[in-house]
Amino acid sequence: MKTRRRILVIEDDSAIRQSIVLALSSRGDESIEVDRGDHGLEIALRADCDLVLLDMILPGIHGLEILRAVRESRPILPVIVMTALGAEDDRVRGLEQGADDYVVKPFSARELLARIDAVLRRSAERPQDVEKIAIPGGKVDWNRREVLYDDGARFELSEREADFLLYLVRHAGRAISREELLERVWKIPSEHVHTRTIDMHVARLREKLRDDPKKPELLVTVRGKGYLFSREQIR
Repeated sequence: MKTRRRILVIEDDSAIRQSIVLALSSRGDESIEVDRGDHGLEIALRADCDLVLLDMILPGIHGLEILRAVRESRPILPVIVMTALGAEDDRVRGLEQGADDYVVKPFSARELLARIDAVLRRSAERPQDVEKIAIPGGKVDWNRREVLYDDGARFELSEREADFLLYLVRHAGRAISREELLERVWKIPSEHVHTRTIDMHVARLREKLRDDPKKPELLVTVRGKGYLFSREQIR
């Protein structure tokens, strides 16, 4: 039996919102409707939902503010932003702030549903509980910011190392560029910092993860693309 999904729809245009709700209900999905940004933010931070459809221009709070807050509090909740035709800046900023995808108005129900399905497929592969993960010979505990080994060894992670590693684990199996890491983890434009910063953190993490730098199995270098945390090595 197909799983019924709950989609939070934050859209102030009632006609567009109702067409989205109708498209979702036609295939058995449930909708939570919100017509204001401030109300949408409150619900997005606490509601039990599988995905957020987020308009950018809203009364109360702009969509980008909602997106930033959601990414801070619920980093693995999928978000698709909805923008007006020609609003390229909104699309770019949305993706930079962590949106999983975007659709441009006016869009067809078929396109919207296809994008929702694609994002949810990708999201299903993300670790949903990364408070702790097991790695070969030990585990990583983010609450304590430590790598703990079965033989009693332990290595403390700096706040930046923990955030960096957590971002890689949440996107395990995907090669992530240095530029994305700088902008998403360091929260600064990549052109303002030399990418050697990333390489140095990788070297320190490999040492603490006991990952052979000559033949890494956990934190892998993908030539020309960046770094990848191997999903296969998460126990």
